[in-house]
Amino acid sequence: MIKNNTYIEDIVDDYPELIIPLKNYGIVCIACGESVWGTLEEQAKDNNIENLDQIIKEMNDIIKRKNS
Repeated sequence: MIKNNTYIEDIVDDYPELIIPLKNYGIVCIACGESVWGTLEEQAKDNNIENLDQIIKEMNDIIKRKNS
């Protein structure tokens, strides 16, 4: 389950299906071609993303659909 304090590198390692959604949300990661690390919340703040709760919900929904 993704939370605001989940590290980007953990998301990429554990849920590679979220790499494209992360990029679409404006949070790029090393797999997307940028060397961005830290927590999801830190990256959201750095990128002036204000809808982090909605992004987290959508990412967790993607994970749930994949696992069902």
